Amino acid sequence: MPLLSFHHIPAYCLAMLTVCLYEPEIPPNTGNIIRLCANTGSQLHLIEPLGFSLDEKAVRRSGLDYHDLAHVTRFENWSSYVEQTTGRRFALSTKGTVDYTDIEFAPTDTLVFGPETRGLPDDVRDSSDFEAVVTIPMRPNNRSLNLSNSVAIVLFEAWRQLQFQGRNQ
Repeated sequence: MPLLSFHHIPAYCLAMLTVCLYEPEIPPNTGNIIRLCANTGSQLHLIEPLGFSLDEKAVRRSGLDYHDLAHVTRFENWSSYVEQTTGRRFALSTKGTVDYTDIEFAPTDTLVFGPETRGLPDDVRDSSDFEAVVTIPMRPNNRSLNLSNSVAIVLFEAWRQLQFQGRNQ
């Protein structure tokens, strides 16, 4: 059962795409992603353990006070997440073999991103829980993009493909 949910907020009953952060570590990145989800009408799922606390003081300090504007749900672990959610899931990884622009996104898709310092663990990334392991093309020998930048790139491409459905609601 989800540990924290804002599903009762009517404005987010229309949420389409879902962003899932697996064990996020850095509060400002998660804060930026909460804003992205609020502004795109997307859901945000957080897989525990988190690298920070979502209590009110920590939330304000890290800029996560957009929780009242976003559809955020926490899950105990990856196994419970997989059991409780449905739809296509796409793992995002520098080890991906499919460019994000090659995916035809659907409104019920979930984009799964790993922790900032290590990405998705091999056993999660390589599991049968995903439709594909997707990557953002980059030049060789560079460090990966910031997590919130990566989420923005892929989430806005998916929303663009869906003709920015819901932007006037």
